[in-house]
Amino acid sequence: MLNMVFLMNSWLSSFNQPGLCITVAVLLHYFLLAAFTWMCLESVHFYLALVKVFNVYVPKYILKCCIAGWGIPAVVITILLIINKDFYGSGSPSESNPFSNFCWIQENIVFYISVVAYVFLIFLTNTAMFITVLLQIQSVKSRTQKRSRFWKR
Repeated sequence: MLNMVFLMNSWLSSFNQPGLCITVAVLLHYFLLAAFTWMCLESVHFYLALVKVFNVYVPKYILKCCIAGWGIPAVVITILLIINKDFYGSGSPSESNPFSNFCWIQENIVFYISVVAYVFLIFLTNTAMFITVLLQIQSVKSRTQKRSRFWKR
């Protein structure tokens, strides 16, 4: 859906309908955040599968993942829409702004907080999970090598 909305964005913004542009910008923002949220959930799942291998029963795991994956971005978007729906739209047409016919976030500070900071937090989470999984794999490998040396003796 992110790709579909992105590809249709420029065409839909050419209709010069503010409501349509706000809707397209909100959908684009939502699906972008949802994609990154699901990527974060994948890293958590990776951690659970490779580090916490045993005794990791989470009741209604898929339901909880779906609520987080689709709900967290919805909360962010809802907060922005409650604060000011005019954060979304298209810029005024000018030669200095090549993205004037693209529906997106208009305020730089809102963009940096709701997209860049969000993606950065997910990047930090993914990096932490990745390092933890690598350390776990390394410790399993070293334990296996110690056991094989013991049995060879």
